[in-house]
Amino acid sequence: MTSFQLKDGAWQVEELPLADIATRFGTPTYVYSRSALENALAEYQQTLAAHPAGKDGLVCFSIKSNSNLAILNLFARMGAGFDIVSGDELQRALAAGADASKIVFSGVGKSASEMHQALEADIFCFNVESAPELERLNEIAVAMGKKAPISLRVNPNVDPKTHPYISTGLKEAKFGVPHDRARALYRRATSLPGITVTGIDCHIGSQLLDPSPFTEALERLLGLIDDLAADGIALGHLDLGGGLGINYRETDRQPTVQEYLNPILDRVNGRNLKIVVEPGRRLVGNTAVLLSRIEYLKEGEGKNFCIIDAAMNDLMRPALYEAWHEIRPVAARSAAAKTYDVVGPICESGDFLGLQRPLAVEAGDLLAISSAGAYGMAMSSNYNTRPRAAEVLVDGTEAHLIRRRETVAELYANEQLLPK
Repeated sequence: MTSFQLKDGAWQVEELPLADIATRFGTPTYVYSRSALENALAEYQQTLAAHPAGKDGLVCFSIKSNSNLAILNLFARMGAGFDIVSGDELQRALAAGADASKIVFSGVGKSASEMHQALEADIFCFNVESAPELERLNEIAVAMGKKAPISLRVNPNVDPKTHPYISTGLKEAKFGVPHDRARALYRRATSLPGITVTGIDCHIGSQLLDPSPFTEALERLLGLIDDLAADGIALGHLDLGGGLGINYRETDRQPTVQEYLNPILDRVNGRNLKIVVEPGRRLVGNTAVLLSRIEYLKEGEGKNFCIIDAAMNDLMRPALYEAWHEIRPVAARSAAAKTYDVVGPICESGDFLGLQRPLAVEAGDLLAISSAGAYGMAMSSNYNTRPRAAEVLVDGTEAHLIRRRETVAELYANEQLLPK
């Protein structure tokens, strides 16, 4: 997280001290770096542009990882497309200035109304995940007098070697069309009057730090592409999904985008396929911290607790699947560190942000919870009637409030009392 650095013993983002942001906007607050966001997207775009097989490639940011309007708008202005998984995300993307012709629609449960909405918008492609979905999409497209551009999301049964909750490419997963059934379903798709077959799609999982499963999945797709060509079905694009991981721990080594993409581009070079990728976490994960303040330091029997004003409703990942986030004091202290479980105020034993962390801190100190830009705010909730955190984007010396903190009154504004 090079946009977050120590200066004179205190952490800052770009040119602003995190302590100043806490004073101005309060805590808990998500703090993003504009330069980190721009650099992450540019690395994908430049890697594609530098290779003959990637010159017309398309980077579609996966909105589910972070759906803030300002961030989507920033990526749209840089020429990115978007990967959506709901009609609501489509509305959000268009409100942020997205080009509908650069939007791919994934997800296993697309409703009829969502399909209608996406057809009206003339999106780039539907990533179809089942035979019933294909039939429904055809019916709706015919009724609208349109032809739906589709790719099949093919499940290659490749183990991404990641957490089971974010592994999507094995045959047991709910996602995609089984590899051995895809050829027959493509034949069916070409016979439908409301369908235009345009490509093939694959997504095997998330937070991959080893690029080799991507190339293994690619080989299975290329074999299917050759089989389809023998059937007279020519594909125009190859969508490889997302999933490239980030370094949550200081000891992690995240692969570069070049290490991930270049072997793929080398392998498809000369096939005349437009390459589409759908990064999410990799574009936003290491662009933000969750800024929080310590309420109490509590000594317990067997362990100590650092109780902060952020909680599992603000950052669900540790409670959901024991995910690791580095936790750093914003200002260094010379005192000896103690080992703490860093926990929130929510009435759940699973409400923790980090376990067994060495910290030299006092009550009232600020903590920065790192690598919080992906699946942080996007998965937050109002559990315990807690307003969701503010979001701030830093651009050099300027801090922009891109989502204000909710009020408690807003949380129950849509609720009604019973009549007498």
